[in-house]
Amino acid sequence: MERSEGRAVTAYLGTTAGFARPTKSHGVSIQNRDTHLTQPQEAPKAPEKAAAGEPLLQIRSVAKSFGPRTVLRDVSLDVAPGEFLTILGESGSGKTTLLRLIAGFERPDTGEIWMGGERLDRLPPHRRQVNTVFQHYALFPHLSVFENVAYGLRAQGVAKAEIAQRVEQALAMVKMSVYARAAPSKLSGGQQQRVALARALVNRPLLLLLDEPLSALDANLRRQMQGELKMLQREVGITFLFVTHDQDEAMALSDRIALLRAGELEQIAAPREIYNRPSTAYTAQFVGQTNLLRAEVVDGVARWGAFSWPCEGRPGPATFSLRPEHIRLVSPADPDDQQTVRFLATIGQQTFCGDTDLIEISCADGRALRVRTPSRRILEGQCAFAFSASDAVRLHDAEES
Repeated sequence: MERSEGRAVTAYLGTTAGFARPTKSHGVSIQNRDTHLTQPQEAPKAPEKAAAGEPLLQIRSVAKSFGPRTVLRDVSLDVAPGEFLTILGESGSGKTTLLRLIAGFERPDTGEIWMGGERLDRLPPHRRQVNTVFQHYALFPHLSVFENVAYGLRAQGVAKAEIAQRVEQALAMVKMSVYARAAPSKLSGGQQQRVALARALVNRPLLLLLDEPLSALDANLRRQMQGELKMLQREVGITFLFVTHDQDEAMALSDRIALLRAGELEQIAAPREIYNRPSTAYTAQFVGQTNLLRAEVVDGVARWGAFSWPCEGRPGPATFSLRPEHIRLVSPADPDDQQTVRFLATIGQQTFCGDTDLIEISCADGRALRVRTPSRRILEGQCAFAFSASDAVRLHDAEES
């Protein structure tokens, strides 16, 4: 590579990158800020694979601060081999910092990061069998799609025939084979994202980190890419660690979601559990919409104003999460039962959301609730509603007031 070309590539990426010769079974990260593009590194010792049933990635009591600002506090997390785990959180929650610690772009102040039986946080980025796909794809503008994907393999000194085979396989996986000779400038945003994925996968990493890679795409293309990304992950069997602030995206893609709040893990669970059984008020409100009912539990009964329902657990103040879609329209003539709470309410603002309506209702005692119903007709006046006791989820005591 000409010296001027090397400077241009480095400036485009924003970081320099070093490459290690691959082991027989896996490639290595192409991201590194401490070595030069044109200097191949010695082959790293192949890390031991996690034993059967053992996590691939283990994060133990990790903390990170930047000056006086603490970004991560005592974060511990296990990621299983082949898992699609999403780090979900609002802006400033520490999710990208955690990803950068795993990639090796930052060092933890305290704690340990292990992968495949090896202490990961002691290794430079280029010796970690980890690749990263960023929100900004950082494709080389002067190279074809094929050469973009092949670049890391060439820098590692991989044989020409093997490069051709692996690049063709990677492009086929992301449905970009016909664009192999195209320039990145001729591709759409979704196509560029596929090339970035192929470039990461061609190195055969143990772990793929994805930092909000779909956020720059329009809504329809993002949904399409979500489906393709999940299918691709199942096909290749590589562990994916995905970072996003989008709750819907996290629920659509993930085997599990780790919700970060101000640098701490709020809840880790499967998407259905995190939505239907949130452990805290923060989780219930961040993932979807909910009604928070500040109730009192007395003698096995929860009481919220004129409402009451059976409730196990200790007596005293309690907060319940009740999703708007779990409140349903009913007929006043429907029979009562102990597990169903029925009530009359006055219809307020009704917002059309396409397949559903979001309705603000006022109960007889003035308490307000949000209800989500199928979009059928505009409701007026008073209507009868009901919800099941099992849908009122009691939240952790730490969130109760």
